[in-house]
Amino acid sequence: MLTELSKWILSIAGIICLSVLIELILPNGQMNRYIKGILSFIIVLVIILPLPKLVNEKVNLDNIFDYNQNIEIDEDYLYQLNLDKLNALQKQIEDKITSYGYKNVSIYISADIFDKKMQIKAINVDLSHLVITENAEHNDIMKIKKDISKIIMTCIEINEEAILYDS
Repeated sequence: MLTELSKWILSIAGIICLSVLIELILPNGQMNRYIKGILSFIIVLVIILPLPKLVNEKVNLDNIFDYNQNIEIDEDYLYQLNLDKLNALQKQIEDKITSYGYKNVSIYISADIFDKKMQIKAINVDLSHLVITENAEHNDIMKIKKDISKIIMTCIEINEEAILYDS
């Protein structure tokens, strides 16, 4: 045990002396900073690596980093992440509908945003302020609803029955 400890201390002293000598030889500049960083990393390794051997125990990293017991879901983060996803999806769908010539169509997505895997339950489409531009054909409201449903289903996988319209 004493010989292992003395070897360890000698290796620490040796690497520190070597790093001081290299620092004196190297000129100041950008390269000096990189070499100092590398030498610092080597010093830390020389200090840390023999510790398990000195303690005479096998260090099992699985016991130190027990992944199974310490995992918790941050519900506030999950809520905000899913809310941001929903808002971005709403905006994407509204922009796509506008590009097809239907302006002022509001989309409201109903989903469980507290769940890890967010599932969309329904999409409400508000057509009360609908304006039809030159890009779209002037059709009856049923044809417009069918067109908007197709647009929504290209953006997201959802059944047509889950798309609800408010006029």
